[in-house]
Amino acid sequence: MAAYLMLVLGGNASPTAADVTKALETVGVAVDSARLDALIKEMAGKELSEILEEGTSLLAKFGGGGGGGGGGAAAGGDAAAPAEKEPEVEEEMDMGGSMDMFGGDEGEGGGDY
Repeated sequence: MAAYLMLVLGGNASPTAADVTKALETVGVAVDSARLDALIKEMAGKELSEILEEGTSLLAKFGGGGGGGGGGAAAGGDAAAPAEKEPEVEEEMDMGGSMDMFGGDEGEGGGDY
């Protein structure tokens, strides 16, 4: 499937079994002809974008996909309404002026080394 997708993304709108076999053999991968033939038959006459969209909608039904914190179906939230997140506020610390890391007073040029 990955080789088929790479061929489509590379500009071959409808890769044949021979195209996929050639791509896989180029990198030393053995081809399972029965599975490849089934894939080619399944993909015949279909647009990749439609198949990917359909697959994405099927995955959405499972919910709880990876990443980020929350609100998915597995977490008990509503997948259609993303949780609102309050912006984090960073506090700044006032150091009370400049410091000389070599022990001299401000304006003296730094002290003895």
